[in-house]
Amino acid sequence: MTKKQSARSTENAPHVVRIIGGQWRRTRLPVADKPGLRPTPDRVRETLFNWLGQDLAGWHVVDAFSGTGALGLEAASRGAADVLMIEQDASLAASLRELKVKLQAEKVRVERGDAIVVMRALPAGCKDLVLLDPPFSANLFSTALAAAAPIVRAGGWIYLEAPEQADAAELQALGLALHRHLKAGAVHAHLLQRAPA
Repeated sequence: MTKKQSARSTENAPHVVRIIGGQWRRTRLPVADKPGLRPTPDRVRETLFNWLGQDLAGWHVVDAFSGTGALGLEAASRGAADVLMIEQDASLAASLRELKVKLQAEKVRVERGDAIVVMRALPAGCKDLVLLDPPFSANLFSTALAAAAPIVRAGGWIYLEAPEQADAAELQALGLALHRHLKAGAVHAHLLQRAPA
């Protein structure tokens, strides 16, 4: 992405997004004016949770690179048993903690840190869903997928946003298969499934 494109995307970024479904439906989430912060558009989130099913009751979820928290809070709003939100930026992590208190989101845990490092330390097969939306400029897509794949249970899911479509051979090597794909503007949204046992 060029500097001009980056500036343009920051200018056009919304300053608020909304939770679409579940118990906190229509709740507004602030979007900080930070370089690289690119909340998942409402339409894409709506499509993702249509793919997954509206009820995530009992699911164990990681929202890596949480940012605004839109993806992880959407999962929690739809009944996830626990959602670990990982964010490296101190002010964004503080905002997520404030949202957790405001929403009384007892099933949500916010951890400030490097998402790759945190995921690598989690037990194998402990999550039903991992949400990956790393900053596009950081080029962490392959590294993030490699860290996420082992922690997803057999038959579980990884959602990945990236500026290009994921490589099928790379996915196969990680034991992942492309289940659904959507292109919305410059974003490729992937729903990947871990091979069943």
